[in-house]
Amino acid sequence: MDILSRLKAITPHVLTGDDALPYGRDWVGKYETSPLAVVRPRTTAEVSAILALCHETETPVVPMGGNTGLTGATAADGALILSLDRMQTIREIRPEARIAVVEAGVILQDLHDAAEAHGLTYPMTFGARGSARIGGTLATNAGGSNVLRYGNTRDLCLGVEVVLADGRVLDLMSELHKDNSGYDLRDLMIGSEGTLGVITAAVLKLYPAPKAHATAMVTTTGLSAALNLLNALQTRTGGMVEAFEYMPRGYMDNLARFRADLTPPLGHDQDHTIFLEIGSTMLRDCTPDETGQIPLVSHLEETLGVLFEEGLVLDAALAQSEAQRALMWEIREAAAEISTAEKPVVINDLCLPLDRLEAFMDQAETRLRALDPGFKTCPVAHLGDGNIHYTVYPSTYELADPLMEEVEEIVREMGGSFSAEHGIGLSKLPSMERRKNPVALEMMRAVKAAFDPKGILNPGKTLP
Repeated sequence: MDILSRLKAITPHVLTGDDALPYGRDWVGKYETSPLAVVRPRTTAEVSAILALCHETETPVVPMGGNTGLTGATAADGALILSLDRMQTIREIRPEARIAVVEAGVILQDLHDAAEAHGLTYPMTFGARGSARIGGTLATNAGGSNVLRYGNTRDLCLGVEVVLADGRVLDLMSELHKDNSGYDLRDLMIGSEGTLGVITAAVLKLYPAPKAHATAMVTTTGLSAALNLLNALQTRTGGMVEAFEYMPRGYMDNLARFRADLTPPLGHDQDHTIFLEIGSTMLRDCTPDETGQIPLVSHLEETLGVLFEEGLVLDAALAQSEAQRALMWEIREAAAEISTAEKPVVINDLCLPLDRLEAFMDQAETRLRALDPGFKTCPVAHLGDGNIHYTVYPSTYELADPLMEEVEEIVREMGGSFSAEHGIGLSKLPSMERRKNPVALEMMRAVKAAFDPKGILNPGKTLP
């Protein structure tokens, strides 16, 4: 009996031929592969049986969530795609413990909605939340716009259930906030991009949902002023800043070109625009006063006024309605769409010490211009955690690699990382080979060999 027949004996949900081809295309459009087949299990037991079969037959397996990644981590030429998209059960939400127990195929937005019904929030958020799945966010340790206040996905996870390469189920579904009993295998699995095991379920932290938000777009004189603004806001609000996103002129130019329907309240012709949001759960901040004004919004308005007098703010526009707030969020969350609309494109996902961000931007402009006088950029940044998506458009395809290497070199000189929240996949493998500490790579290969001795799990990804 061939492997496809044996897979169909485990689950009838096996796609082949033309039905499997859509799963072989990545979101960016860079990788188009022909999978052996796509298998769509419904339970952890089925995942276990599938992986045991693949281990026996040494069939390569590529786990897949919502396929919204940006590094080609789900490219699967000739491999079996293991799609978790049918494992969509939110097993329970426990408001007293403030946890959600979910399967890997749950869509991020669905978890947001389920938590909201209990007055809670799962604060991980980014533009692809309507199609990204929890397993994929865990496998890549996804970031997003609220990392500043709540942390990355790793910080939001208490426990995971993982099926190993040979089909054994590793039960790490802890609900504990403290467990110091040996190596933290949970954290090893989170961010491993499906190369060590397949995450099938997770225990996630929930938080009280803010009862009010104050949202604004402001302009500043530069990155240093923007960071001073952030620090001042954190001090004056007691650390309530949830989002602080940087959109310079290159971003606004692309927004005007590719999303002309989105008009920033302060216009496109600004050199340094910040989108920011603060949120509060306290009644004193959220209860309208006698004029109907939300105190939190008034507080932000007053604070920005003071910071304007201090020269940290050039101009500001506060959202006065939920529609205006939604517009501001949409302007920021259009980033993936508008930054990949032009080709050739080099997608950089960088992290730097906060006080070196401005120096990076200045050096990158100078040094890349020397290599390619016609290059353009579309940067956008989660400024509060130092994560810059420094998208570069070379004049020619031949200049793409030299420009990427130069960006990496600047980042290395400044003590940063070439991968902040997107992972490695395929596209960052050359970067890993060039820039990752050789001893670290050696240890990673030893871990990979221990968990996946036959090398069937997402082969060719993450480790060069």
